[in-house]
Amino acid sequence: MPTIIAGIFWHFIGAASAASFYAPIGKVKKWSWETTWAVAGCFSWIFLPIGVSLLLLPHFRGFYGSIDSGVLLRVALFGAMWGVGNVGYGLTMRYLGMALGIGVAIGVTLIVGTLTPPLIHGEAGMLFQTKGGLLTVFGLLVALGGVGVVSYAGHQKEVKLSGSREPGEFNLVKGLLLATLCGIFSSGFSFAIDAAKPMEAAALALGVNKLYAALPSYVFIMGGGAIINMAYCFIRLACVKSISLREDLAQSGGTLVKNACMAATGGIMWYLQFFFYAWGASHFPVQLTYVSWMLHMSFYVLCGALVGLALGEWSGVGKRPIVILWIGIIIIVLAANLAKLGLTAAG
Repeated sequence: MPTIIAGIFWHFIGAASAASFYAPIGKVKKWSWETTWAVAGCFSWIFLPIGVSLLLLPHFRGFYGSIDSGVLLRVALFGAMWGVGNVGYGLTMRYLGMALGIGVAIGVTLIVGTLTPPLIHGEAGMLFQTKGGLLTVFGLLVALGGVGVVSYAGHQKEVKLSGSREPGEFNLVKGLLLATLCGIFSSGFSFAIDAAKPMEAAALALGVNKLYAALPSYVFIMGGGAIINMAYCFIRLACVKSISLREDLAQSGGTLVKNACMAATGGIMWYLQFFFYAWGASHFPVQLTYVSWMLHMSFYVLCGALVGLALGEWSGVGKRPIVILWIGIIIIVLAANLAKLGLTAAG
């Protein structure tokens, strides 16, 4: 029981970091979003995964050279799949608004990213015929409901603050289609973690601590996603006339240093979500590691709501949206407790 509670705790810490990473990025001034995202991405998807792996592995090149090339390719491709989903979030917000767009996308990735790996491995019986499996599946459904309630509260907040019912380009059909595709592609990170199990086993065989054994796989998971995200940013910087990398880098020295520090801080916080994800997953029974994705995504929504409240983003929206928000938060906490019961029963 203490081990499982510790795992849930670390997932919460990782999700809190994920929910907060945009705060320092929001302080970047006089840079285009593309330049900011690329600088943050250098830290989150390239420097930190490689740097951490260099510290953990006695022979960096030898380790990756010992892994079957098919495994490395699958892991990188699933990482690229996640990268496509990551880029797609902007379009879902364009047609559904931020709360509904992200809410639908996260709801889809919550289900797809959690259930697909065990189903692919032929573990449907474990999911639906054991006490632990049934409790965790029920927790998953409750978490999905909580995400829906929080997203609805967020939509009500947007309506109150904007004074209109929908964003200017609101298109329900197009938005739902894009959000669904975004959620499916974003599940690529979960698929990549699952495909990287041989890399985790190889790290354990080298004596890497169980808490850190999954981290070397991030070089290829995040590397695959980095290719997509960086390509998107630099293509836009090259093709969109209203933004320019040259103009961004022509700012004063003080602005450049401050912006670089803020973007780097955001990138580090983004990476830390999956650093602690690995810690959390290492505490769970092997047959139920898929629960980690459910906890991470639902806690991400929960922490995002709490961060929004702490930053005053809900000021002036009235009582009703905030009451709905707290109901959603309570539902997600209930889902986490159901997951804990399922993990305990299985362990």
